[in-house]
Amino acid sequence: MKQLFKIFCIATVLGASLLQSCETTELDLRKNPNALSADQGNPDFLLNGIQLSFVSLVESLGGTGAEMTRIDYMFGRDYRNVYSPASFDGEWTTAYTQIRTDINALTPLAEEAGLNYHLGMAQFMEAYTLASLVDFFGDVPYTEANLGSENFNPSVDPGATVYDAALGLIDDAIANFTDGGAADPQNDFFYDGDASKWIKACNTLKLKLYMTSRLANSGALASFNAIIASNNYISSTADDFQFQWGVNEVQPDTRHPRYSASYTAQGGTDYMSNHQMNYMLQNDDPRIRYYFYRQNEETPGAEAPPALEVLQCSLQTPPSHYTGFPFCYLPNGYWGRDHGSDEGTPPDGFLRSLIGVYPAGGKFDDSSFEGQGQGDGAGGNGVTPILLASWVDFWRAEAAMVNNNPAGARTFVLAGLAKSVAKVQSFGSLDSSSDLSTAPTAADVADHSVAIAAAFDADNTGGWNVLGQEFFTALFGNGIDAYNFYRRTGYPNSLQPSLEPQPGAFIRSVFYSANFVNNNSNVTQKADQTQQVFWDTNPGSPAFPLSN
Repeated sequence: MKQLFKIFCIATVLGASLLQSCETTELDLRKNPNALSADQGNPDFLLNGIQLSFVSLVESLGGTGAEMTRIDYMFGRDYRNVYSPASFDGEWTTAYTQIRTDINALTPLAEEAGLNYHLGMAQFMEAYTLASLVDFFGDVPYTEANLGSENFNPSVDPGATVYDAALGLIDDAIANFTDGGAADPQNDFFYDGDASKWIKACNTLKLKLYMTSRLANSGALASFNAIIASNNYISSTADDFQFQWGVNEVQPDTRHPRYSASYTAQGGTDYMSNHQMNYMLQNDDPRIRYYFYRQNEETPGAEAPPALEVLQCSLQTPPSHYTGFPFCYLPNGYWGRDHGSDEGTPPDGFLRSLIGVYPAGGKFDDSSFEGQGQGDGAGGNGVTPILLASWVDFWRAEAAMVNNNPAGARTFVLAGLAKSVAKVQSFGSLDSSSDLSTAPTAADVADHSVAIAAAFDADNTGGWNVLGQEFFTALFGNGIDAYNFYRRTGYPNSLQPSLEPQPGAFIRSVFYSANFVNNNSNVTQKADQTQQVFWDTNPGSPAFPLSN
């Protein structure tokens, strides 16, 4: 797969979403480049911008979903304030001002030139974007959006309508990839010009939408099963839909964003989730050394004495509602934070656990216990996972559970686990500085699989908790589908509670962007975050068994 730095001869993404190349040009400073008309755009440059904006949106929404489902750490005690309207101004701008604006500019140019491959890519990314907006916000603008001066105050469309539009775009994309075109894109950062893989990704995106909306769509599971029967979807990790990052540090920084935010001269800036680390630690998960790098061998409060300066909570008594859950610290140097902790930042940048070689291109944990900084590990050469073969197995497991086939579900859980472990372990070689002799052996992997199978059989929820937690673990790097799964199933119901005893009802949909509401006379902000998206037909909070 091509590295991200190959396209960064692009100098800037203009306000009108038209890109300039780095070729030397004679600039007429009397002309405002932001005023260029759409017909002056270059389809390849536009597509470059769409791809980068798309990945940015996935990273952002995926992080939010991961925080709410404890895959990642969430900062803040009150859900209403953690995810305020202003929190989503960036995502809203990326989706509408960048992605959809650029697609609208690209479409007539590509249609005129017969660039079907360009169109197919754009339609796929627009479909994923629209569905994700519905998943998080509910009803969103579509038919009246991006009309410019024709309508500065677009109304929202029903979420179900937007989902249908997304499915239509996927069909259009498949048709375009099937037909081929006059020329391939200059840069296809996902499949490097392989239309057959794009068609598999399109069908896999359909699987995702059908499974997500199955509670509100009586025909969703039948449509899901029809795609499975076609065998034309992402079933092998070789076809995984993901974005590959590079190792450049400046001009431009092509590293995985979570790497560049954590491997710094001042040490780590992100905290890892105590819940996720604890789940993997308790189950001897062979992926734990790839997901997390321990900069310190001991954790205050566990092997080491409590330390007020670097881990204040190690001197505190666990809150009463934390009975049965880890509080503050984990053993063996797994140094993270609890869900909803709002402590300040102590001098622990070279002590806390960092995100590892998967997916961010960080350091493989070889028990060296060294502070890490810029350039260490794999240098940021990680991926943003978007649609993986392992995730399809977990969707199939969910379908089996819905059809009262727990034995079949267990088979798919173990299949998804096997694919996830193999993929994650392949990232170890990216960190040439690590001692891979400490990596889990084939026997370790087999023992873990047996243990998960036994846990599934013993699960007092009939397997739902194990299915959910294993799915969440495989989703590490993109929590969009974890947030969706949690709302449509209510599992796993064993997630670490928020540190605040009364954090507010679990978020069923997030607030609209502040900029969108404040500048649109046709839209009113939601009263709270308990409004459910169209496919979430479960009882409302707090009756539905969702953890706070």
